Amino acid sequence: MQLARTLIGMVHCLPLPGSPRWAGAMARVVDTALADAGALVAGGMDALLVENWGDAPFTPDRVDAPTVAGMTVVARELRRVYPTVPLGVNVLKNDARSALAVACAVGAGFIRVNVHAGAVLADQGIVHSDAYHTLRERRLLGADIAIFADVQGKHAVPLAPVELEQEARDLVHRGLADALVVTGRATGEPAPLGDVKRVRGAVAGVPLVVGSGADADSIAAILELADAVIVGTSLKRNGDVDQPVDEERVRRFVAAARRG
Repeated sequence: MQLARTLIGMVHCLPLPGSPRWAGAMARVVDTALADAGALVAGGMDALLVENWGDAPFTPDRVDAPTVAGMTVVARELRRVYPTVPLGVNVLKNDARSALAVACAVGAGFIRVNVHAGAVLADQGIVHSDAYHTLRERRLLGADIAIFADVQGKHAVPLAPVELEQEARDLVHRGLADALVVTGRATGEPAPLGDVKRVRGAVAGVPLVVGSGADADSIAAILELADAVIVGTSLKRNGDVDQPVDEERVRRFVAAARRG
């Protein structure tokens, strides 16, 4: 997947089977995901990223089989309805191997990995990276699936101090990440442009993605520094992450990005 001012829209799944807020109707989960994806595609977004947003609280390591099954059902429907739209998969909090499995099964092009190097302290406790098994799993599957790795990602702090630039270099040169994602401290919070510049300087030539806080007012400045953006919250009704995607908000966002 080539990244060049690429706009990636979030598809936040409703709670999946086995999660605390699972409502017992997989058809509603699928229909809601398709409706959000439809608004994103109709509004002009370039790609989609689906994640198990509704499954909080998340496990710090491997998810259970019902989560993988549910994610696969949703992702397969997204691919069926929008076969030409690039699709990514993120299995929260940090199950890269399950994300790879889902992506491989449905023909998705990339996964997002929240902790691909080092270890962090998050609301799940200590979350460890597992690039060793992630890369070997990808090789075993024979899958051409890109890894988008967060650099000191949101809702977490490193267990030990580490410079942003050093983590970026480790992710690329030791973790073999295909693209890096820079975020704010939490969902919907802007990524500091200074951090984006620092990561760009540390690993010039590696695709760089801003992964939180983008909106119609900030997107032009973001795309002067980054190759792509992942956006969810600002495209939802009233800017509320738990509301449906608002197609008119998507259109305004895309128009602002294209003007830049």
